[in-house]
Amino acid sequence: MNYKKIAQETLNIEADTLQKAAKSIDDVFDKAVDVILKCKGKLVVTGVGKSGLIGAKMAATFASTGTPSFFLHPTEALHGDLGMVGKDDVVIAISYSGESEELGAILPHVKRFEVPLIGMTKNINSTLGKYSDMVIKVEVEKEACPLDIAPTSSTTLTLALGDALAVCLMRARDFQKSDFASFHPGGALGKQLFIKVSNLMQTKNLPIVSEDTKVKDAIIKISEGRLGTVLVTDKDNCLVALVSDGDIRRALLKEDFSLDDNLLKYATINPMTLDDEDMLASEALVLIEKKKIQLLVITDKNKKIKGVLHIHTLIEKGIA
Repeated sequence: MNYKKIAQETLNIEADTLQKAAKSIDDVFDKAVDVILKCKGKLVVTGVGKSGLIGAKMAATFASTGTPSFFLHPTEALHGDLGMVGKDDVVIAISYSGESEELGAILPHVKRFEVPLIGMTKNINSTLGKYSDMVIKVEVEKEACPLDIAPTSSTTLTLALGDALAVCLMRARDFQKSDFASFHPGGALGKQLFIKVSNLMQTKNLPIVSEDTKVKDAIIKISEGRLGTVLVTDKDNCLVALVSDGDIRRALLKEDFSLDDNLLKYATINPMTLDDEDMLASEALVLIEKKKIQLLVITDKNKKIKGVLHIHTLIEKGIA
């Protein structure tokens, strides 16, 4: 059996479904976005079965992109959770057929709250369609399932329409990276968008030596500092150079090398520094990789050392 071909057919069917839906978006979608934007409460998403799973993902996406939202299971709603719906909320109800028994049971009660109800279904004349104030049509010509039964193309389309709503709301609210970061303080996304250089840079026990230091003394300082580098400062305590253990190893190959040499003889003069400790750590990593360095020295505007950021620290903390 050619599974690769089956996979390609599945993806093509679902991709075709999305392309056709993109061409059929109507003014109802605009109205739905406006209603949600004007919502003073929360966006409540509800549905059962596969529609419920899609609804839960939609609610999570809305909540993480600036639209307060939660998922309400219809069965739980009938047993007390309906009290979670407030007078200032908006409800999105999902049912491809529009005739889901569990969902239909709560629709009359939802309408009692006199909150806007946005239906997502293929059938405007279904139970869900009739209770809804507006219907975002979810209609597919064919499920990707070979039996044309299991929700596949229809759930893909519903999910994509939910994403489209979320993106419209983000654009309308001018939702920025900094806003996104505030909702994702943990995990890979949080690390990329929330953690700053100041959170990770080392500020204590820095290996700093003066510009008149000899190589033999610098080697001791490099070993003590455990950064593989010493920072060289002038009489005003401003950074003037860096010397790494690699610089020392390369110097050993020179015939005129002496441990009593002045350290500056083998130093990187005026090394790259950063005077913005509020920069995102992920952006600092890009800078480090671009310049092909391992250690970034953080200074003030006058080159006074405030700390250092090592590439190993960024990697250990999962910054990417």
